[in-house]
Amino acid sequence: MRTPLIAGNWKMNMDLHSARVLVSGIVSELPAVADKVEVAICPSYVYLFPMAKAIAGSPLQLGAQDLFFESAGAFTGEVSAAMVADTGARYAILGHSERRHTIGHLEDDWMIHRKVAAALAASLTPILCVGETLAEREAGQTLEVVTFQLVAALNGIKPAKASDLVVAYEPVWAIGTGKTATPQQAQEVHAHIRAELRGLYGDLADEIRILYGGSMKPDNAAELIGQADVDGGLIGGASLKPASFVGIIAAALAS
Repeated sequence: MRTPLIAGNWKMNMDLHSARVLVSGIVSELPAVADKVEVAICPSYVYLFPMAKAIAGSPLQLGAQDLFFESAGAFTGEVSAAMVADTGARYAILGHSERRHTIGHLEDDWMIHRKVAAALAASLTPILCVGETLAEREAGQTLEVVTFQLVAALNGIKPAKASDLVVAYEPVWAIGTGKTATPQQAQEVHAHIRAELRGLYGDLADEIRILYGGSMKPDNAAELIGQADVDGGLIGGASLKPASFVGIIAAALAS
């Protein structure tokens, strides 16, 4: 049985005061998740240490929104996996569509592969994002694109246990647009990802969590997470308000 994971990607939002207020609100409204649902927040780099302090003693886990693949050197503005781990973070979001397509280095699959390897070497769990653009979906290329991104990122990488890896399917056309893949569309791609993971890792694939990321909200979370291969959500805008984030967590509890 896979424990659902609800991870909030704050992106470039929140000042320090609002971040503390948000965490306080989430913790105060958080249902008794026990071992039934895992919850993580992923703030900007500069707030990792204060958020580690803010969530201390709560069920919340901490994650970073990215990291660099080199361990040290003349890489101005970059943050290594070891630096992220030093903050107490457990997770690192890697290959997010905004970094693949719109910001950062317009990251390619080779760079993302190196980031996954660096995260694992630092005992961080990558949340590896894969997903197609609207043009690729309309061209019938969704499964081909997702397969290429997944295999390229994980080629030669052997997680020792299922908790070493999380995959997030994020259809690019559904991120921040208000559009959401139907539960059936999400399940089709999640099942395909699991089949590809099975080809890479055998039975371990049945334990690896695959999240849906793409305008998940409290009113659609239950149906999405209720799909056989959807193991939680990578949440953007809805993670910035306690009520909506906790609503998604509650949906995961009920799934």
